[in-house]
Amino acid sequence: MNTMKRRSQHWFSGIGRDLFIHRSFLKKEGYGPQVFDGRPVIGICNSWSELTTCNSHLRTVADAVKRGVWQAGGFPLEFPTISLGEPFVKPTTMLYRNLMAMDVEEMILANPLDGVVLLGGCDKTVPAQLMGAASADLPAIVVTGGPMLKGNWRGRTLGSGSDAFKMWDEVRAGRLSEEEFEEMESCISRSAGHCMVMGTASTMACMAEVLGMTLPGGACIPAPDSRRLALAEASGRRIVEMVASDLRPSQIMTLEAMRNAIRVLMAVGGSTNGVVHMIALGGRLGLPVDLGLFDELSRSTPCILNLRPSGEYLMEDFYHAGGLPVVMERISHLLQTDCVTVSGKTIGQNLDGAENYDEKVILDCDKPLSAEGGVAVLRGNLAPGGAIIKPTAASAHLLVHEGPALVFHDRVDLFERIDAPDLPVGEDSVLVLRNAGPVGGPGMPEWGNIPIPKKLLAKGVKDMVRISDARMSGTAYGTVVLHVCPESAIGGPLALVRDGDRIKLDAPGRRLDLLVSERELDERKSTWEPPAPVYTRGYGRLFLDHVLQADRGCDFDFLIGSAAGARDLAPFYAALGGVRQSRGD
Repeated sequence: MNTMKRRSQHWFSGIGRDLFIHRSFLKKEGYGPQVFDGRPVIGICNSWSELTTCNSHLRTVADAVKRGVWQAGGFPLEFPTISLGEPFVKPTTMLYRNLMAMDVEEMILANPLDGVVLLGGCDKTVPAQLMGAASADLPAIVVTGGPMLKGNWRGRTLGSGSDAFKMWDEVRAGRLSEEEFEEMESCISRSAGHCMVMGTASTMACMAEVLGMTLPGGACIPAPDSRRLALAEASGRRIVEMVASDLRPSQIMTLEAMRNAIRVLMAVGGSTNGVVHMIALGGRLGLPVDLGLFDELSRSTPCILNLRPSGEYLMEDFYHAGGLPVVMERISHLLQTDCVTVSGKTIGQNLDGAENYDEKVILDCDKPLSAEGGVAVLRGNLAPGGAIIKPTAASAHLLVHEGPALVFHDRVDLFERIDAPDLPVGEDSVLVLRNAGPVGGPGMPEWGNIPIPKKLLAKGVKDMVRISDARMSGTAYGTVVLHVCPESAIGGPLALVRDGDRIKLDAPGRRLDLLVSERELDERKSTWEPPAPVYTRGYGRLFLDHVLQADRGCDFDFLIGSAAGARDLAPFYAALGGVRQSRGD
């Protein structure tokens, strides 16, 4: 076997039975013999789906990528993968992120591809593609779908998710009519693209860019903007060049790049879900990315982006202010700027010339939205493995709080009782939801943003301390403690909390404690029984048997540190049979 060949040449270049079959089957799609002249084969991994509304425009984006690939002398071939739409998939897309990552990895490696362009948008599609590409480790570049346009209702700017949550509470409190609420449906989501606040999709688009996996400036371009297609075309050209130089994800997504990404996550007030996804990605790469690193970098990184749900503006405003390169330039003294990127240039070179066009959107480091990053890591006897809170989206007066617990056994129990007029709850209560973690959910659904009880909403209460082993939407807000680890379904301390127990939150001190003696907790643990598993077969059973806890990214234990890209494919190439001199040699 000629080890100097590109991967695709083992499928297409030479004389032999299988090679004849491979070429003939592609010719039936209308391709002429010129596509087999040794040009690199570029896969376009498309998560388009009509069920994933955030990604519904990616067919058009894929066409732009193809133009770029052809221009650079490559041969583009588009293929689908599992697509995960946050609004529709139940119980949660997080249940299937790992499945999509496996799909991406296996389809990259199983097919005659020399490089791949990853098209994603909605929350789990981008991290799943990054994880799969990291494990496959062939040249790869990310093109995200971009945020949708700003919502507008009766002259009021609306942000997806964030304002939906706020307005629904207004309906529950009787201050907004159902008719008005329904009218907003056509006003809040009015174009292709993902959520236009700094939710999980926007966060992961930013993470892809700062990691060096996206061409600079790509994260924030609105989905309907023609510059999104121009970026896609440029990415198609660039991936051909990356194949020629064999520039791989493992060379780009280094520990230094991961540290940069975590810094930027803090600076933009990124989604708490970004913590889980970045830890999972670090695991795939074999890098020491853990909660301790997030807490370390959060303490010394100011949050300087005035974007909802932490601030005021939306992604469209962020783009017109200069986008992510401006944020990165403003905290460049905290970044490792010599990290290589898919552009072929370093982070520092990419930031040259970044200019802020709106100081109200992107703030100065000496006048930040918050002196510390947007995410804080808590520990204590209620979360010995760690928990997450987003102080920039919380109420300042609740960041240090002590109150009695009101416990909901699961999601069903929560919605059966939360609006009951006789619910034993006060403004100082701490709402606790359990059995919502990776195993208990299952899949760690976005249930952590527990509704404020209706009786308190009517009194004007807008926020309370809420604690769970669940996640919450990156578009959500409030004094919400998430990802409590270990989770209740496997016997974590959250399973032992009872109504009336005192709980103390100290976000500045990074503490979360259940004020109950260890002896009492030991007695409770001795009588605790785990809930019955939700799945007994299929992928659900695989998930429950192998999912790791939130502090390890909720990936599967058998995928951590996997080096699929180094898989010995020599037997597969040999099995193609009868390979003789390559065409054109």
